[in-house]
Amino acid sequence: MFDRAATINACEDQMSKAVDHLESELTKIRAGAANPGMLDTVRVDYYGQMVPLSQVASVNTGDARTLFVKPWEKKMIDPIEKAIIGANLGFNPSNNGESVIIHVPMLTEERRKALVKNAHAEMEHAKVGIRSSRQKAMETIKAAKKDGLPEDHAKDLEGQVEKLTATYNKKAEDHLAAKEKDIMKV
Repeated sequence: MFDRAATINACEDQMSKAVDHLESELTKIRAGAANPGMLDTVRVDYYGQMVPLSQVASVNTGDARTLFVKPWEKKMIDPIEKAIIGANLGFNPSNNGESVIIHVPMLTEERRKALVKNAHAEMEHAKVGIRSSRQKAMETIKAAKKDGLPEDHAKDLEGQVEKLTATYNKKAEDHLAAKEKDIMKV
């Protein structure tokens, strides 16, 4: 038995996940202002185990251009500094004996354009996910039509899927536009 609601819900769920992933990836793109999320990918050697930075220290912003990484254990300062340098994020950390200090440099125009290009690539990945969800839903509807789903019900469902596709594409484009504006702001 064909379940209309389950088809639409599954489609919307997948599209939502694509947009959520886009949001997550866009927060990792540095826009010039200090953001603790910039260090999410940093992994630190903690007694032979590679663990996320968030498990060995707290990360806070001091101002728009400074991040403070305060380790739970003082002896972790050097491994944290090495991990940040090793992550190739373009940061040059220093420490004051208590915490690691990262001054986030201003972005050059060339670097801003490269970041916008990266943001566009991430949006394209999201749109591919949205189109894939649309295609799966349409195939499910087509299969249900062969199994006896009335034509008018199928058209109604296809319309709902198209509306969802447009909505989630718009959300992805809005996230990109906001990020692009943030990146290009000097």
